[in-house]
Amino acid sequence: MFIQTEQTPNPATLKFLPGRGVMDAGTADFPSVATAAKSPLAERLFQVDGVTGIFLGSDFITVTKHIDKEWHLLKPAILGVIMEHFTSGRPVLLEAAVAEAAGEDSEIVQTIKELIDTRVRPAVAQDGGDIVFRSFENGVVYLHMQGSCSGCPSSTATLKMGIENMLKHYVPEVTEVQAIA
Repeated sequence: MFIQTEQTPNPATLKFLPGRGVMDAGTADFPSVATAAKSPLAERLFQVDGVTGIFLGSDFITVTKHIDKEWHLLKPAILGVIMEHFTSGRPVLLEAAVAEAAGEDSEIVQTIKELIDTRVRPAVAQDGGDIVFRSFENGVVYLHMQGSCSGCPSSTATLKMGIENMLKHYVPEVTEVQAIA
């Protein structure tokens, strides 16, 4: 198994490409070890000293490190964990975590979600991150930044100049876009 790595705009994150599918559908964000119980892969990656966050995409794994740690020291251990996990045949997510509740959305929310899914998420996935819709209230769209997008120096500019302008153009009811934790 050959695993490639790519730098992301966030110097604290690195994108790992195992050359196979990681998530069948959607994404999974594990901003701390306490949130990783539903993913055997994330749990194991958090055992590498210096790992502070894991984000799983369709065909990549984004790992965030502590600012005091160096990639040249962390990378071999992370590569080993990823390789061992996929060769063992264990699931990336436990069955209970795969099922997600589906709800009915208004037409405006459906349009916002569609724009984010088709125009925003593919672009940020190339940088090892994701942006997930959380809610739409009183003209404000609340989005959650994940993976390399979380804490990235350029994420605020992307959010305001890119996503906010696009959503305002296509959905006049949108007045602002804000990132939430």
